[in-house]
Amino acid sequence: MASYSTSEFKSGLKVMLDGDPCSILENEFVKPGKGQAFNRVKMRNLKTGRVWERTFKSGEKLDGADVMDYDMEYLYTDGEFYHFMATDGSFEQYPAHPDAVADTKNWLKEQEKYEVTLYNGSPISVTPPNFVELEVVETDPGLKGDTANGGSKPATLTTGAVVRVPLFINIGEVLRIDTRTGDYVSRAKGD
Repeated sequence: MASYSTSEFKSGLKVMLDGDPCSILENEFVKPGKGQAFNRVKMRNLKTGRVWERTFKSGEKLDGADVMDYDMEYLYTDGEFYHFMATDGSFEQYPAHPDAVADTKNWLKEQEKYEVTLYNGSPISVTPPNFVELEVVETDPGLKGDTANGGSKPATLTTGAVVRVPLFINIGEVLRIDTRTGDYVSRAKGD
């Protein structure tokens, strides 16, 4: 397994720390006037999702984490696990625990591709694409004359997620949603 020195730390690097795979979110090199230089690193535990900051002396090394990111297609949920299929031609299926899916469940749409992180052959996190298109299944009716900047109302999507939408949106419309913020972007473009 590869080993990374503090000089090689960068955002997105996946390393092992305290026996768990972690992803580096931010890395800041600090050279004080006196004393040894160090790196202040913000990390996320890929198993638990916990985020914390830690300092490393300049030159310290961490082992690389044995995690792989794959694009996989979401198939279905059986009530206990969420099932994803590899799109590399092997068609291998991976059941993901609800803890691995976490908030992504609000954006799961069948036959849509997601980035699935595997650790020891099982999914530990699922990342949705930046934008998804979902249908509105419940909202107050829109009225003629409602404008785009005249306020907002809650709308429930097919996945169960609730987002704030402009007043003119009606049931049955397909919307483009930003999964990073959970915000309405626009109506989906028709085919």
